[in-house]
Amino acid sequence: MPVIVDTDPGAVSELARALPPGTHSVDGTVALNAWLSHRTDEYVVVLGPSLPLAEAIATCESLRLTRPTTSVVLVRHEIDTDVLYRAMQAGCRDVVRAADGEGIRSAAARAHQLWQAFSGQGTGGTHGSLITVFAPKGGVGKTTTSVNLALALADGGSRKVCLVDLDLAFGDVAITMQLFPTHTIEEAIGSEDSVDASLAESLLTRHEESLMVLAAPNLPDARDRVTARLVSRMLRTLRQQFDYVVVDTAPNFDEQTLQALDETDECVIIATLDVPTLKNVKVALETLDLLNIAQGHRHLVLNRADEAVGLDNDKVEQILGLPVTTPIPSSTDIAAATNAGRPIVLASPDHPASKGFRQLAGHLASVAGDETHPLLHDGVDDAGRGRRWLRRVGA
Repeated sequence: MPVIVDTDPGAVSELARALPPGTHSVDGTVALNAWLSHRTDEYVVVLGPSLPLAEAIATCESLRLTRPTTSVVLVRHEIDTDVLYRAMQAGCRDVVRAADGEGIRSAAARAHQLWQAFSGQGTGGTHGSLITVFAPKGGVGKTTTSVNLALALADGGSRKVCLVDLDLAFGDVAITMQLFPTHTIEEAIGSEDSVDASLAESLLTRHEESLMVLAAPNLPDARDRVTARLVSRMLRTLRQQFDYVVVDTAPNFDEQTLQALDETDECVIIATLDVPTLKNVKVALETLDLLNIAQGHRHLVLNRADEAVGLDNDKVEQILGLPVTTPIPSSTDIAAATNAGRPIVLASPDHPASKGFRQLAGHLASVAGDETHPLLHDGVDDAGRGRRWLRRVGA
């Protein structure tokens, strides 16, 4: 993100209006050096008009050598040939008048493009697997599945995983994991054209198990201001930074959920053994067919699987026309672990539900071609399952 260097709060305020949301400011070059020492991906430093010219030129010269991928934009009230010459000699990328808001905005955009070119972003780079977890009805364990799946994929930090809460009105990912985020996706509203790794990283909250979480807004009124375009830009940015991005969606086909489904690599669909839910899932699958979403990339999780209710896996598969990928057994231990803020895969790794979630994670790792994922080698469910996955990946 941009960093403004200026001692005048009024000048900082004016510059911030022309720069993307999340822009930081410091009151001098000493504070700038301290800020940059902990952030390797800041792409532009904007030297404000109140900073003495000699100090600004010295900063340009220093950054040219120490941070060649970080552009410097020099902002002055008046620009003459001497200022331009000295700035050019010092390695400044752009010199803009303080009153030229559009010029400042364009200079920052060019700096971002240059940083992307230097860092390899937007040119193919890494491309993590995007997994959406969807259910057309609330209360079926969608968030519980999302959280435990993400933790299983992360495997204690062996993989970089980000869990995104796109249930924007009533998301429960943070509270399920006993997290208290200071930043949410709401802070990116209005920055659709400037979403980058730095902005995305600034909004994430770290869980103790090396899992990163992008939390839903604190209040439901922000939902309508989070555009589908912002969702798209954010997910595409995150998948460049993580091995897996798991998205917990809203229990309906709102525009944000549809965008996530349209972007997805694999879609996990949650069902339970009751007729109303199966009817809704059947309608949802038909809707996905009409929209041509995730054809051949759908994975059915049968939650609270208990044949005592009169339905079994075969009957579910017959109704939905989709094989059950993973059954998760019914157990009060799952709710107890959730209420304690420690999801079942962490609270009780040997629990049958934990094995089910890890089986699902291993299946998705296999589909993604992640042949070295520990879940494909540790015999989560039985001694030979991991080896069978490896043979299927290599087939």
